[in-house]
Amino acid sequence: MAHSLIKNSIKSINPKFLSTLSCHQIVRHLSSAAAAAEEQSSSFTFSSEGDSIQMKTPAKTRKKPSSSVTMPMSFMTGAIVGKRFYKDVKTREADDGNGWTVMLDYRTLKTPAKRPLKLPTLSLAKAIAAEWEYQQIDGIRPFTMPLMRLACTAMERVPVTRPKIIENLVKKFNQDLVFCRAPDDDELTSLVRDRQIEKIDPMLRWLESEFGFKPVVYSSFFGGKQEDGLVMAIENRLKKTDDCELAAIDAIAASAQSLTIAIALVQGKLQIEEAIELIRLEEDLQVDRWGLVEGGHDIDIADTRVQISAPVVFLGLSRNI
Repeated sequence: MAHSLIKNSIKSINPKFLSTLSCHQIVRHLSSAAAAAEEQSSSFTFSSEGDSIQMKTPAKTRKKPSSSVTMPMSFMTGAIVGKRFYKDVKTREADDGNGWTVMLDYRTLKTPAKRPLKLPTLSLAKAIAAEWEYQQIDGIRPFTMPLMRLACTAMERVPVTRPKIIENLVKKFNQDLVFCRAPDDDELTSLVRDRQIEKIDPMLRWLESEFGFKPVVYSSFFGGKQEDGLVMAIENRLKKTDDCELAAIDAIAASAQSLTIAIALVQGKLQIEEAIELIRLEEDLQVDRWGLVEGGHDIDIADTRVQISAPVVFLGLSRNI
């Protein structure tokens, strides 16, 4: 009886409504709410005095003009952190000759933890400088600066929480997107299943050849369990990463809901467009069947492109590839 009621309720829901709901959109709404709350408590304010725009600290902690710029923590969440307070953006070699820094006028750019933003290559420094140069007078928009955010993550979060990041990635590996197979019980799910076999099975064969264990596919909402040998092989692969690579893998896996796709991307097995096709496989089939919802699907597609391509570009620039 309960099963029948649930089944009838699900059938009554407009498929277009279901297709517009996505984890990316929910995360974006939650992030925006958290960012707005954090923005109110930011320790920085921006004001205009005379012909220049200056960044000020609260009166109790205000000091003499600094030769560096430290971004508030709200920078990492996506909130608008204030008006543009600089005119020129440049890059220069770090004082110790080890890496490159970004200069906002005469100030050296720092991370939210007040560490100098020291980048491994000039290419990455110039790309991040371009993100800062792009900012408009009316406000600095961190959501247009994915490389800056990834650099801060690689420099600050990864070195301190590396074991925890790897633990979380491995913990979610059993529920990897590429292991979930649609059931073959009606026309729509059969179509999804056939497309998964066509597009995802080559990825599973690559995973087996790369790590020596055959992946297990499943159709349960609760996921399945991979062989311990495969899980250990994936964990060992993650432990061999440098900070930039682990930051990139973590960012891709979070967006793709797939550690397999993340590793395949950084190892060159997949191209960006191929990865996006796998990530959006089921939703794209729904769009083909029911149509694209403007302001929903199109925004989600654009967001996925940024979230997947930015870490790949970041990793390539950090290695001068």
